[in-house]
Amino acid sequence: MGLTAGIVGLPNVGKSTLFNAITKSGALAANYPFATIDPNVGVVEVPDERLLKLAEIVCPKKTIPTIFEFTDIAGIVRGASKGEGLGNKFLSHIREVDAIVQVVRAFDDENVTHVDGSVDPIRDIETINLELIFADIEVIEKRLPKIEKKAQLKVDKEAVFEYGVLKLIQDTLMDNKSIRTLKFNENELALIKNFNFLTQKPMIYVANIHEDEIADFSDNEYVKIIKDYAEADKSEAVVISAKIEAELSELDDEEKGIFLEDLGVSESGLDRLIKKSYTLLGLETYFTAGVQEVRAWTFRKGMKAPQCAGIIHTDFEKGFIRAETIKYKFFVEFNGEQGAKENGKARLEGKEYIVQDGDIMHFRFNV
Repeated sequence: MGLTAGIVGLPNVGKSTLFNAITKSGALAANYPFATIDPNVGVVEVPDERLLKLAEIVCPKKTIPTIFEFTDIAGIVRGASKGEGLGNKFLSHIREVDAIVQVVRAFDDENVTHVDGSVDPIRDIETINLELIFADIEVIEKRLPKIEKKAQLKVDKEAVFEYGVLKLIQDTLMDNKSIRTLKFNENELALIKNFNFLTQKPMIYVANIHEDEIADFSDNEYVKIIKDYAEADKSEAVVISAKIEAELSELDDEEKGIFLEDLGVSESGLDRLIKKSYTLLGLETYFTAGVQEVRAWTFRKGMKAPQCAGIIHTDFEKGFIRAETIKYKFFVEFNGEQGAKENGKARLEGKEYIVQDGDIMHFRFNV
């Protein structure tokens, strides 16, 4: 299950620097069975210390992490929702991603010009967010006239329901608020799913700070403003230095560790961004572990065993019989599969089993 986040941002906020760092650190793409990787897509590993520990125990021929894709979305200008600049391309690319990563400049530097002449995070954020709102409003305005008469005459229950939900969304958007700020029940979510609204997509605001502040940005007023905005928007915020990420992308793992230690931080901003994206999207990881390979697999929280088996191959889901499961902590505690089994920590689970984060799975199937 691949995850794609689209990176957006105004000129000179650090978007290109961050994406270039991602593509360099993501040069491992050759390890994966992709025929081609688009030039605007960066592929990186999802950091997970558990995978390394499992490999240490099993000693496999290959160790394969799960991956995360970042798409560099075409630049945006005011009027993008009306086709200005590369607006239509920008919006179509955003519709294809699972989450939006919006890079926002959070530092002053007279040597780095700003497209609007000054640093103002809220203005920058709203320039992009308003274009997304306008695009969603356009979708609703095309749909409402088609169901309005049926809804008003109350001759069609489905039309009445849809009209009510879309009017609520329309009113929210007209108030310059995203669809993320609304709460929906299962039926409402099912209804709006096919509209693929842009402001419903999870948003992560990346506050790009000066490299000198990376160890302590608590006094950065721009960061505080961005975090407050993200909270009100039912979104997340991550603080990074795109310049430092670019420098880290040139180093090997050992050098990265030394560099981060010298900076006084425990992990890179990119790693924090990936982890935050996982949490925001309700994603978890299960593992398969054998002498041929130890591998991490991404799944959505709440998925059952057959669905998780289908992530490996559709035949696994179609012919699912059962899943042999060991909790990560027991796999490590008893030094592998055999030790866990001898201590009664391996379980057989059926079709209704809800897979848990960190499970080591072995699927039995028959097609």
